[in-house]
Amino acid sequence: MLGWREWLALPALGVPRVKTKVDTGARSSALHASSIEDSGDGRVRFALRPRRGDETVYWCEAEVIDRRWVTDSGGHRELRPFIRTAVVLGDAQWDIEISLSARDSLRFRMLLGRTAIAGRYVVDPQASYLQRVRRIVEAA
Repeated sequence: MLGWREWLALPALGVPRVKTKVDTGARSSALHASSIEDSGDGRVRFALRPRRGDETVYWCEAEVIDRRWVTDSGGHRELRPFIRTAVVLGDAQWDIEISLSARDSLRFRMLLGRTAIAGRYVVDPQASYLQRVRRIVEAA
């Protein structure tokens, strides 16, 4: 069971905790990324601030697995790079695809979409932070 918001980790990117909105209305997952640099060899480097107002910055690097057009909830289309990386949520760890996009104006730095959680979790839209943080801290 998940709440509508959870903390999760991205261990392959070196991110111990990121505040995440669980959104069954979104098909794909999205991660706030700034200063996105395409290396030209199929990899991307970007900066991630896992919490709004926090000065902590993680510099991450990953292979780009695809570039796709994504339509946000406001109807705006954007061509985004997609990466595949491991997520840790409670006691579970699995790989998901995540698009990289500037989410400066949004409250959550990550959006966990329905493709990432399909067949794994049920979401209680009235609950928050149902998964333990202990494992997330250990994953870093």
